[in-house]
Amino acid sequence: MGKLALTKTRLAHGIWEGVLSGAGHDTPQLRVTHQGKLLDGPDLQHDPDQNVWLVSISIPARLISDGVQTFVISDAQDNTLGSFTLMSDEVMEGDLRAEIALLRSELEMLKQSFRRHCSEG
Repeated sequence: MGKLALTKTRLAHGIWEGVLSGAGHDTPQLRVTHQGKLLDGPDLQHDPDQNVWLVSISIPARLISDGVQTFVISDAQDNTLGSFTLMSDEVMEGDLRAEIALLRSELEMLKQSFRRHCSEG
């Protein structure tokens, strides 16, 4: 298995979709968490023509609520591959919880980029 890279393709009908490269033919072990709680795993489908995995994550309706909801996608070693955030209703500029959730999401993306940079150097 090579270096994993997850790219979002779309979010539609309550399903986040993306493409995972670098896993080869081995089925990747992915985890999705929301507020630190593990959700049902994503659906994975191998595309042998492109040698990538199509990733689908159904967003549970019970987790769609007012405010900011951040979902983190990681591999079996707990390396963050990506994340997505849902915001609903009016998120006030001064809402500290919303700001913290957005900062956490951005920090996870920065950590991933930094790890990639360190491993290449």
